Amino acid sequence: MKLYLLSGIILLYLLILVFFYFYQRTFLYFPELNNYLTKETINEENQQLTVKTSDDISLKSYYYSNKNNTHTILFLHGNAGTLENRIYKLNAIKSLGFNYLAISWRGFSGNQGEPSEFGLTQDAIAGLNFLNKSGIRDEDIYVYGESLGTGVAINLSISRNLKGLILESPYTSIAEVGKIKFPFLPVNLILKDKYDSISKIDKVNCPVLVLHGFSDTIVPFYMGEEIFNNIKSKKYSYFVEDNHMMDFSRGLIKSLQEFIQKH
Repeated sequence: MKLYLLSGIILLYLLILVFFYFYQRTFLYFPELNNYLTKETINEENQQLTVKTSDDISLKSYYYSNKNNTHTILFLHGNAGTLENRIYKLNAIKSLGFNYLAISWRGFSGNQGEPSEFGLTQDAIAGLNFLNKSGIRDEDIYVYGESLGTGVAINLSISRNLKGLILESPYTSIAEVGKIKFPFLPVNLILKDKYDSISKIDKVNCPVLVLHGFSDTIVPFYMGEEIFNNIKSKKYSYFVEDNHMMDFSRGLIKSLQEFIQKH
């Protein structure tokens, strides 16, 4: 009887592993989840356009460009929702006198394709290439990564010569986050999209600003602090009492403005 029970438990656990292996991305990417919609509307000078990837996927994007501005931000959003969830951030970036390109990921915002670490990195590269074709060099571009987007931003920063890197609520790796959410799973063995930021952050050469809230309930603050401590280039932090999608308070906006104006 005990042997049958043990065999049943083992079989059930194996079935759980198989399920999580094949459906794990549904626990990582949430294109339909719109938790942070606000009543704020996008600024009138914002353009909605599409950015084409190397594998011919059209990404819905928001673009603002003023020839009198000297700074451009490529904005990479997190693992849930649409560009509309970030309107308040994009409006704040514009109000500071910065241009921006905000892309939405494959599989998000009605875009074709399925999200993955490789695919999202290709999407971000397409964003950089769009800005290059618009006459803006990598050396004049700041990449802003939000949550999941921080891993993609770090991937970009070790392969392209960027002006600066901004990380909002960064994690050490998706594996480490996964171990917190699913402690019963051998995450390192079954994980497909690793976003192993902690192993790459010391290879970043451009200046980095890390933004993180002490009360982050999705990515623990200690992860952002660990990322910050492992940065070898010039680094700056804005650590305050806040949650995951950070409030664009006067303090955060000032921190962002001072970081960009320094470099």
